[in-house]
Amino acid sequence: MESYREQLIDGELVRGHGPEFESINPYTEKPWAVFTEADEGDVDRAVTAAERAFESWRKTSGVERARLMNALADVIERDIDRLAQIETNDNGKLIKENRNQILFAARNFRFYAGYIDKIAGEVKTMDAYTSFDFTVREPIGVCALITAWNSPLQLLSNKLPPALAAGNTAVIKPSEFTSASTLELASLAIEVGFPPGVINVITGFGSTGALLTSHPGVGKISFTGGIETAKRIAAAAAANIVPCSLELGGKSANIIFEDAPYEKAIAGAIGGVFAAAGQSCVAGSRLLVQASIYERVVEDIAQWASRIKLGDPTDAETQMGPIAFRGHYERVLAHIADALEDGSRLVAGGHPAALGGLFIEPTVFADVDNSSRLAQNEVFGPILAIIPFDDEAEAIAIANDSRFGLAGGVWSKDVTRALSVAKEIRSGIIWVNTYRTSAAQAPSGGFKQSGYGRERGTEALLDYTVVKSTLVDLTDTVRDPFVLGR
Repeated sequence: MESYREQLIDGELVRGHGPEFESINPYTEKPWAVFTEADEGDVDRAVTAAERAFESWRKTSGVERARLMNALADVIERDIDRLAQIETNDNGKLIKENRNQILFAARNFRFYAGYIDKIAGEVKTMDAYTSFDFTVREPIGVCALITAWNSPLQLLSNKLPPALAAGNTAVIKPSEFTSASTLELASLAIEVGFPPGVINVITGFGSTGALLTSHPGVGKISFTGGIETAKRIAAAAAANIVPCSLELGGKSANIIFEDAPYEKAIAGAIGGVFAAAGQSCVAGSRLLVQASIYERVVEDIAQWASRIKLGDPTDAETQMGPIAFRGHYERVLAHIADALEDGSRLVAGGHPAALGGLFIEPTVFADVDNSSRLAQNEVFGPILAIIPFDDEAEAIAIANDSRFGLAGGVWSKDVTRALSVAKEIRSGIIWVNTYRTSAAQAPSGGFKQSGYGRERGTEALLDYTVVKSTLVDLTDTVRDPFVLGR
């Protein structure tokens, strides 16, 4: 087992005051690192440190903030192999995918570093010729950033860089299942010279998160995770009247029309749900296929799924790793049992993998009723539900018949059809003739119960600011103090 991992508070690695807990490697199912749960005092010290640091960080020049963020991107790239190995130890995701996501995290730091000196307000024309108004965007304060276990550093890089670029400070609470890489990144931030208190990391379970999100010193909350936790976080934000961004789950519809670029669409459907063992909030877990090509697609998807190579996530030949932890493994198997009970047709997988451990066979169900549990509930695992449709109107209706609205895909060589269908789908992200791709410039976020607020792009940066309006009167006129001036 690796050494004890300490929390980072006010620029120092310190032991938490709560009980210890272990991180279990999903591939070996053995503990590999030990953490401590932050208690109320630890949380308060972290928030207080961030509040104190905010007073100087918000006044630090954009040039200096950008320099530090670019320096952090440099050392992330320098240590990419070590960071990727840490994430694979924690969540069992393929090391090659973790490596790619961590490189994307470095890209996000560079993207927002480049925007620091471009955060601008406006000059407003007033009704009176002799007055004017100008706006500026100012940082909010201490941001509580809470991330999920499936992609720790990429998810963090959607939150931390825009928060820092805007002049905020942060207290980060990673998932209890995947805390190690976040602590490593925070240590790298100290290495390159971030002032103490600007970036703080506390570890623990939901109770630690609750202490953080209810702390009166927190000015904004950004959360990635499940709906039930999101409801509690939103309530805590409402109690303190602070803004809150929620990036939640999905049941995304990946739509293949009969005129799709066929081989590309099949590969996109496979990658959309089986990459990362389906443990992705944007997974294309509902595959909608036009009736004229339905049986062909079902057969090809089933054959491809049966050939996916499971194994050691550090092996370059492995295509799918294990489920991240035992409790989630049991939940995914329960979804398979529900689908069988509801009458969906099993065409591939459906069982624990022969490899043992936390591996589940890539599983494909056909003839799925969109009202069934499999079609309506987020599985977050390697299970695909294939649903037939006849025409565009039916495809749109099925896609929108969900409480979620995070992502979706449209596959068609007809640009007019693809864009008109994309326009009608009530989701925050729509891919056309691709799936599960991303860019620093492209905002992401959901409709409906997939959350609110946006991550990445300039939209995320603005979410970490508050607008201040300053109205200037250029006259010497003494106004009646009891009448509203205009």
